[in-house]
Amino acid sequence: MHRFSRNVNHPEQNSNPFEAVEVSQTPIERFEEYLSSRGLRKTDQRRYLVEQVFSRHEHFDADQLIDQLPRKGQENYVSRPTVYRTLKEFVDAGLLRRFELNGRSVYEPDYGYPEHDHFYCVKCRELTEFQSDELAQLRDEIAKQHRFRVRSHRFIIQGVCHSCSSRRNTRRKQDLV
Repeated sequence: MHRFSRNVNHPEQNSNPFEAVEVSQTPIERFEEYLSSRGLRKTDQRRYLVEQVFSRHEHFDADQLIDQLPRKGQENYVSRPTVYRTLKEFVDAGLLRRFELNGRSVYEPDYGYPEHDHFYCVKCRELTEFQSDELAQLRDEIAKQHRFRVRSHRFIIQGVCHSCSSRRNTRRKQDLV
């Protein structure tokens, strides 16, 4: 069994790890199994992208990932179309989750990570993860009332973080007119 965990920022603490989740395969093994089941080739570029995405936990969009990859002519270069196609395959394989945030597709690792939710600051665009047993319990109670079986959920609470709300308004009075 493989264990994956990640850190989450909390206002009271610097970081607190999510509870580790046991999985039977590494992300690369799972992706290669997915490719085999669909008759797709296992290429060095695909393997490299799995390694890059799972070497750290970040929320990212395709352009941010592309910016972190080697440039054309360098070792391990991956073209833009291959990145987009492979990200879709990662989602289909259950390795990544994709969600819309401010009109862009954002990805985060899903395989081996526990279910969690997010706070999103509309000013600084910080995305903060949290886990809440109470929220999951409430979700399950409401689903039961509606005779609905939950597979997963995505909950993003938008607002203004403490940092942004405590900054002083630095605009001049004449700019407010």
